[in-house]
Amino acid sequence: MIKICLAGATGWTGRALALAIRQSDDFQLVSAVARQTAGQDLGQVLEGNEWGVPVVSDLESALEGADVLIDYTSHDCVKANILLGIEHGVHGIVGSSGLTASDFADIDQAARAQSVGVVAAGNFAITAALAQAAALLVAQHLPRWEVIDYASATKPDVPSGTARELAERLSAVHRPEFDIAPSDIAGPQEARGADIDGTQVHSLRLPGFVVATETVFGMPDERLTIRFDAGNSPMPYVAGTLIAAKAVVHRVGLVRGLDTLLLS
Repeated sequence: MIKICLAGATGWTGRALALAIRQSDDFQLVSAVARQTAGQDLGQVLEGNEWGVPVVSDLESALEGADVLIDYTSHDCVKANILLGIEHGVHGIVGSSGLTASDFADIDQAARAQSVGVVAAGNFAITAALAQAAALLVAQHLPRWEVIDYASATKPDVPSGTARELAERLSAVHRPEFDIAPSDIAGPQEARGADIDGTQVHSLRLPGFVVATETVFGMPDERLTIRFDAGNSPMPYVAGTLIAAKAVVHRVGLVRGLDTLLLS
């Protein structure tokens, strides 16, 4: 039985995860972190029934007795939370977006020093992971691509974790070619998107979107688009997160991308 501390337990994805962990035979939810409902029982908050799972505002106290910290909080505190978990010998799942390649390098170094594992995915939906795996395969054979990142008008971080991870991993295959480098265009350079480790990423923030990511490959007279779309429910992220939580206890260091676990 893997003991879970869930940070962001009353958030959009956290609620769905808490209920799934509660019903699972593989996991035990031992603590929850949420500021606004601290001091209450998580079951009372979510279902009106006692679960015996305390909600606290202090992560350090919540880590006691946990094997894995699953963090679905926010981009401004997830790194510190995961590093604190590592310091206490707790494996980590990074469910919040907004971290950079440099942040992940710091996490990997800390995890290896403490002999614990961390799994980070820009998106824990299984379909998103497979779309990313497909894009990485295509990038081995085609020279040019760009990424379009769609999200709701209220999402503050750009690009999304899904798109950032995708762009960085695509560029690790090889950097895309350009007829005209984005820095040499005539007009506002911002119109060509952001350079994420060599891949151009265009972030749209509009009502009507939740999360969607497109990788567009172009060749003369032909195009290939690989697209992932998520709806209004957090359920797509639950199964992948639990796959990662089960695998991470057997890992040391950082694993980036749910596809890495699914296809290994």
